[in-house]
Amino acid sequence: MRTICYKTVEGVELLGDFYSACQTSSSVIVYIHGGGLIWGSRKDILQEQVKQYNQAGLHVLSIDYRLAPETRLPAIIEDIQDALRWLREQAFTELGFQPSAIAVVGSSAGGYLSLLVGSREPALKAVVSFYGYGDIQASWYSSPSSFYLQKPTVSKELADQLITKRTIAESSIQQRFGLYLYYRQQGIWTQEVTGLELLKDKEQLDLLCPVQVVSDSFPPTMLLHGEDDQDVPCEQSIGMAQRLQSAGVEHTLLTLPGEDHLFDIQLNKENVRQAFAQVLVFLQRHLV
Repeated sequence: MRTICYKTVEGVELLGDFYSACQTSSSVIVYIHGGGLIWGSRKDILQEQVKQYNQAGLHVLSIDYRLAPETRLPAIIEDIQDALRWLREQAFTELGFQPSAIAVVGSSAGGYLSLLVGSREPALKAVVSFYGYGDIQASWYSSPSSFYLQKPTVSKELADQLITKRTIAESSIQQRFGLYLYYRQQGIWTQEVTGLELLKDKEQLDLLCPVQVVSDSFPPTMLLHGEDDQDVPCEQSIGMAQRLQSAGVEHTLLTLPGEDHLFDIQLNKENVRQAFAQVLVFLQRHLV
C-alpha cells in the first residue's frame, strides 16, 4: 500500500491509499467511504475487499475528502472529481501506470457521492453504490427520522460542540456520530451538509440529487441495498434503478432480503459473499 496526496486545500492534505493489483493491470477503482459525509476515512475500506478487488485485476485508490458541515457538499464533490483528475494526470508519474479504465465504488454516503460523480464524469467506466441514495430532498432525510428518534436525544449544544472550527478530512464515528444523530432527529441533514434551504434553493439541490441528473451518458451502474435498511431506505436504490431504466442506462439492482445497513462488512455470510462476487463480475466486465 502506498499513500498519495491528490490535493491540498485550506491547509489540509487530501490523501489516498493505493493498493496495487498485478503489474500488468491498468484498471482502477476509486473507493469513497461512507459516514453521512460527517465522519470516515480512506482507511475504512475492508482489507478483505481490497484483496478481492486486487485479485480481480483491479487497482484500488481509497480516498479521503473534506467532511461536512465544516465543508459543504458542493466542495466535497469537487474533491472527488479532483481525485479522478489526479489519477488521470499523475498516475503514470506517481504510480507507474496510465489508467485505461476508472470506476467509482462507495458505501452509504460514499455510494451517494459515487452516483453523483457518475452524473458529472461520463468517462467513468462503472459506478457501484452500496446502499447509497439518489434523493437528498426526500422526506427520509429532510424530516425527523422515526428510527433515530428512538435513540437517545442529542441536544443542539452537544451537536455544536462536535463541529470543529477548521477543515477536516478524517474523523471517527465515535467522534462524530452524535452530530449525525442530531441532524437525523431534527430532519436537518440536507440543509446542514449542503448549506442550502429545501424550498428556496430547490434548483441547486436538484443538481445534488443523482436521481434528478441521470442522462443517457450515465456510466453503467450497480446498486446494492439491504431490504431492511434502517438508515437509508432500500427505496432509494430502487428509485435510482427506475430512473436509470427510463434513461436507458445499463444497470443492475441487487436487493438483499433481511439485510440492514452495512451488510457488506459481513463477508462471513454466504449471501453477502455472493453479492460481492457479483460486484467483481460487474467491474471486471466493464474495466478489465
